[in-house]
Amino acid sequence: MHFDEATVMKAFDIYSVLSRNGVAEKSLLRDYIADDGVRGLVDQFARKVDCTTIIAGEHLYMIPLVKLSPFHVSNDYLKRTYLKANATNTDLYLLYFATIIFLGEFYDSYHSKEPTRDFLRLDEWVTCVNKRIESLKEHSEEDLKQYEKDFSYNWTAIIEKWDAMDDLKETAKKQTGNTISRLSFLDTVKRFLVDQEIVEEIGNQELSLTEKAKTIVQRYFMELEYNRGILEFLYQFEADKEGVQTNAVDLEN
Repeated sequence: MHFDEATVMKAFDIYSVLSRNGVAEKSLLRDYIADDGVRGLVDQFARKVDCTTIIAGEHLYMIPLVKLSPFHVSNDYLKRTYLKANATNTDLYLLYFATIIFLGEFYDSYHSKEPTRDFLRLDEWVTCVNKRIESLKEHSEEDLKQYEKDFSYNWTAIIEKWDAMDDLKETAKKQTGNTISRLSFLDTVKRFLVDQEIVEEIGNQELSLTEKAKTIVQRYFMELEYNRGILEFLYQFEADKEGVQTNAVDLEN
């Protein structure tokens, strides 16, 4: 298909903003929606770099479709910006794990297509992660090692890392030495998710999903094409009791 120069340049302008910022403002969203040629070219440019475009609220986002992470953030950047200086892959596994659990709480453990709650408190998030950790412990050591191969996740290390943290509910501040509280760790995860416009703080330690997050979950987290059965694994005991089959999300290091 042939496009005139004005259409190509407008599409490239939008793509340039998306590639730099990950999001385009309302005026560019209007151009994207109004012109089929511009929209087609922008989407084509995005596919060339393994990304897709989504409209959430009054913004246009470019979302990477890569195995590294749904937020297209490198492990080194995460360690340097959000985690402690000597952070290991286990810290990253726990960050991803906590993110999966956070999102699952809004979608009834991913049984629903629409959010089933308006917000999640930080202390409730701790309880939810505790519950899933206890669920992991129901597996035998042998089974966990096999699941680690299947999912490329070190489940044993995640359990040990979480158990090593102080279970302090009265403070989210770092403790003495190298020990931090579970609340403190989840506060770190929260900062990452807020920066990525996945979560917004609405006061009183209450966290809600952004329109961007809802769109991503609905379009990708629920699709088997983009998962390897991780949620089925995490929630299988619960699903067996309820007779419900869950979908899953793929988050790798």
